[in-house]
Amino acid sequence: MSIRQDRAVLEFAPDKCVSARSHPVRLKTLRRRRRTIYGPTSEFEGGARFSPRRALRARFTRARTRPARFVCLLSFVISLHAFFAPACLRADYKGAIVTDAATGAILSQENADVVSPPASVTKLMTFLVVHDALQAGSLRLDTPVQVTAEDAKTGGTQVWLDPRETFPVEELLYALMIQSANDAARALARASAGSREAFVSRMNARAAALGMTHTTFRSPHGLPPASRKISEGDLTSPRDLAILSRELLLHTDVLKYSSTKVRDFGTGVRATPVVMRNHNHLLGAVAGCDGLKTGFTNAAGFCLAATAQRDGKRIIVVVMGSPDRKTRDLHVRRLIEEGFSRVPATSTFDGPPTRVDPVGAATTVAPVSGQPLQSTPAEEAPTVRFVLPKR
Repeated sequence: MSIRQDRAVLEFAPDKCVSARSHPVRLKTLRRRRRTIYGPTSEFEGGARFSPRRALRARFTRARTRPARFVCLLSFVISLHAFFAPACLRADYKGAIVTDAATGAILSQENADVVSPPASVTKLMTFLVVHDALQAGSLRLDTPVQVTAEDAKTGGTQVWLDPRETFPVEELLYALMIQSANDAARALARASAGSREAFVSRMNARAAALGMTHTTFRSPHGLPPASRKISEGDLTSPRDLAILSRELLLHTDVLKYSSTKVRDFGTGVRATPVVMRNHNHLLGAVAGCDGLKTGFTNAAGFCLAATAQRDGKRIIVVVMGSPDRKTRDLHVRRLIEEGFSRVPATSTFDGPPTRVDPVGAATTVAPVSGQPLQSTPAEEAPTVRFVLPKR
């Protein structure tokens, strides 16, 4: 029988069997085809009878079971991930909490004690420690702060301070809270405590006094450490940030800064001021929202400590570790609405006088630079605006 006839037997008569003894020539050809199509088989090569139909049936059976095997393997992997992954982690955020600013009562919470980097939300404690220095009289809002080379090299989000410049404390506070300027945070830390290390020590002492038991600060700005190890950077929890936020709302004028949406930095010192834009996109978008601070690093994710006041009631919402800004803002919006629906009717916030409506472009404080640069009138020179990444 020719090779063509052999092929016909395989294709059109698969039920016919071939014996190694009766057809030794055809056996060699069929062996080669068998290896090509089905792979080597010890039974066939040993001289046993071979049925193409049986082999085809076995092949299709294996093909049908592959999807089932894949599904089983995938289910096993997912089960392992669910077993070993921390129970505190979610896909949309790591942890969140909503509190009544008047009483500190918790309105809702989820993984409120998860410890994670706060990124630039760290600057809320920076603001508080600077405010303590202002209250103690060691600083004044118009105290001149000379920029150093170390301040200028801080990196990250900044107002591009130059060692030849000098700014008052208040101007740097606006840069801290609106622009989230890391260079301004370092300059304020040095002006308040004499050194970065001494200022961080004050931050941790203040946190301990407030009962922020899951918090450790290692910088005045929240940038990740040089080692990029999470354990060596700033760490806190949603609950601790809510405690810090309430302290700021009750005893400082933080809303004066956090509610400002747009402000120029460097007017009278620089030929072209930096236009600072608040990174909190809920200002003006959510009724009553007037603070407080956003933050982002790769390790921290997108974080936000927010507050809003309506009809004499004020709530605090903290969300940490969202995968992107839109997801974070969406959850904060939802939590704000849910929070106001749960605030007791008798709750009334009696903090310092606040401005609920976000403030637009504001007049800057007069700088105190030794030799201010002459600024060209606005009508004679176009305004250069710096566009920064959204947080």
